[in-house]
Amino acid sequence: MHAGAEVATFDLEVVRRFADLAVDGLASAREEIDALNVYPVPDGDTGTNMFLTVESARDALVAALGEHPDDLRAAMQAYSRGALLGARGNSGVILSQLVGALLRRIGQAGPGDRSAAVFAEGMALATDAAYSAVGQPVEGTILSVARAASQAAAEAAQVVEDRLGDVVHAAASAAREALALTPEQLPMLKEAGVVDAGGRGLCVVLDAAESAITGKRATTTTPQVGTPAIPVARVPTGDLTEDGPAYEVMYLLETDDEAIPALRKALAPLGDSLVVVGGEGLWNVHIHVDDVGAAVEAGIRAGTPRRIQVTHFAEQIERARDRRAERRGRKLVIVAAGPGLVELFADAGAEVLEGGPGSRPSTGQVLAAIEATGAQEVIVLPNDPDSIGVAEAAAHEAEERGIHVVVIPTRAQVQGIAALAVHEPGRPLNSDVVQMAAAARGARHGAVTVAAKDAMTTAGPCSVGDALGVVHGDFAIVGKDLYEVATGVLERLLGGGGELVTLVAGAEAGDLAEACEHWVQQAHPGVDVALYTGGQERYPLLMAVE
Repeated sequence: MHAGAEVATFDLEVVRRFADLAVDGLASAREEIDALNVYPVPDGDTGTNMFLTVESARDALVAALGEHPDDLRAAMQAYSRGALLGARGNSGVILSQLVGALLRRIGQAGPGDRSAAVFAEGMALATDAAYSAVGQPVEGTILSVARAASQAAAEAAQVVEDRLGDVVHAAASAAREALALTPEQLPMLKEAGVVDAGGRGLCVVLDAAESAITGKRATTTTPQVGTPAIPVARVPTGDLTEDGPAYEVMYLLETDDEAIPALRKALAPLGDSLVVVGGEGLWNVHIHVDDVGAAVEAGIRAGTPRRIQVTHFAEQIERARDRRAERRGRKLVIVAAGPGLVELFADAGAEVLEGGPGSRPSTGQVLAAIEATGAQEVIVLPNDPDSIGVAEAAAHEAEERGIHVVVIPTRAQVQGIAALAVHEPGRPLNSDVVQMAAAARGARHGAVTVAAKDAMTTAGPCSVGDALGVVHGDFAIVGKDLYEVATGVLERLLGGGGELVTLVAGAEAGDLAEACEHWVQQAHPGVDVALYTGGQERYPLLMAVE
């Protein structure tokens, strides 16, 4: 799909952009969607599950492109399989089915097919597949939102002159309208005063598709139900087994596709929220039951189940309490962008993850680091915009396991250094977080890098090899000399005053850092300078002013 062409077509550039936007969109909306989660079980994790599903899909796409950088079909197959393997919860499993069916149709497109028609047909096939995958389809859910989106796409595609962007826009708009109607379709939503959480997540994904294709950022909000605004649906603290099954069972199943109808028939009487998705020998099975053994045995009779996950909706709260009792103290988890920064943060006692621009850690890696601290209270410093959503999703998972986690949304390595400088584990958590967050916000940050390609930036056009100055995450200066651009960035940062300049030298950039240290001492003699060897790639110098 190429947005710049007169008629958009499917290509790798937009597929990659969609994968990133879907992750970013669900990362931003995750907490909101979790709060809407009241159906089928009010366990407050729909947003997190859908985020983890698209994150798994994106990671699989990236891995596939590393092996086959120009193979569109291989990339889409990898994305679809990654969604299937990483699908979590009822809505995540349904989303993986929607994605898989849509991408299969796109992958079958021939050179004479109109992209708009292919997308519309793919949406119809995806919706039908999702309805078929659910044991007892319920209106007022993600299914209703998908159906409205597919119908709108089909109607728009009937207009010959409509382009792919127009059809996707029609689908996304119809999805938002259908989402607003979900409380009228499902009484449980109306009683709680919320729209469907899974449907809201699908709207975010369709918005990501529209943005990837058209280049326009789609900004959506949750429709309001009644007045005042939607109240947040809280996870109940009592026993969840009175009105429904006690357990959620999920597993991957290796079996011939012909075995699935019999499996669905065997599972259906055992409980509710049955969803079986997949194909070509690999399936993802999800069901809520009281008899876990019977659900697993049905899978064994059908094929080979693996990665079996069982969640007891009521006991997970008690387990969280037990884990809280086992853990002690407070620790930091920090994402570091270079070996010098890893050493700096580790020397301060933090659990450190290597990451930063272009090498974001996964949710699983952040969660593992949180658990490895052995602490009851954990503060996470992501130090990169792309890592914030990942850290927040990991924090949600850790909270389910009884660990109290706070993510301070640091967007730069130097903000993490500023926050670390005021960290005091002996004071109350809230006070510590407030002080660290204030220090991070107060660190005006910048950097210099080198242009890898010709492009148009917010500071104007640049050519390969140009020095680029970054202020607060935006390109602010384009020049030919790194030192001149670096001192220009420092001058802008110091324009608002400051008592301390922090310089972090990148890989093989010590001379530049030392030259900038000397410049500060000469141009601003009353300002102190702290110089660190960070060793980060892509950015020869990181800077902050406090």
